[in-house]
Amino acid sequence: MPTLTQGTPQPPGQEPHEARQTAESFGVDAERYDRARPAYPEALIQRIIAASPGPDLLDVGCGTGIEARQFLAAGRTVLGVEPDPRMAAFARRTGVEVEVATFEDWDAAGRTFDAVVAGQSWHWVHPVAGPAKAARVLRPGGLLAAFAHAYDAPPPIAEALAGALRRVLPGSPITAGPPKPGQDVYRQMFETFADGIRRAGAFGEPELWRFDGERHYTRAEWLDLLPTTGALTRLRPYELAEVLEAVGAAVDAAGGGFTTAFTTLAVAATLRP
Repeated sequence: MPTLTQGTPQPPGQEPHEARQTAESFGVDAERYDRARPAYPEALIQRIIAASPGPDLLDVGCGTGIEARQFLAAGRTVLGVEPDPRMAAFARRTGVEVEVATFEDWDAAGRTFDAVVAGQSWHWVHPVAGPAKAARVLRPGGLLAAFAHAYDAPPPIAEALAGALRRVLPGSPITAGPPKPGQDVYRQMFETFADGIRRAGAFGEPELWRFDGERHYTRAEWLDLLPTTGALTRLRPYELAEVLEAVGAAVDAAGGGFTTAFTTLAVAATLRP
């Protein structure tokens, strides 16, 4: 996601999966989240399907059902697990079956699946307990696949966001230091995912997949997206308005829109026999 909100930096000593207030803040505007957040490349969807031994998927942190609907459209069966009841309710209205729980606490009740997937959500799951739980609910040869988008606005627009966040959140760890490029943040994050999968001891060597493209954002589209990202979901209305005003002015100065490199990264591993 945009720079400064990629991994949503946490206070010292707190790991992303421990930041439950942020993890469960995205449902504040589930309709906007579903409208503004991008879907995943068809090539990724098809690669996961091809690597899975069967059609039954468990979607961890399914949110409003963005990737779940893509898998449903491809002929898969999908059960979502989502800790935020507001997001789960939205997903259900779009035809996705969802149970409300964190993945670590969710009761599989003896059910098993051909793939466990997580779109833009695996960093909210414990890095070792998550893969271990996935191993317990996967069928022989089952696939664990976590994936996310990495992209940035052009530097002047990213700097406008960073500056506005420093003004409304002075001293916050979210604004500490210069903004990091999204692909750098996500590369490190996916290395952490792969290490957690290895430490769980139940999977073959994780593979890193990459899907490159580009995407154009208008001013309206970018300002619609930003409030759905981790650094902004918990802002007070006047703080959010100040941030969006500053970023909107920067987009206007760039001609009213921009095209950015757009990468989707994935880590995938197969359950050992």
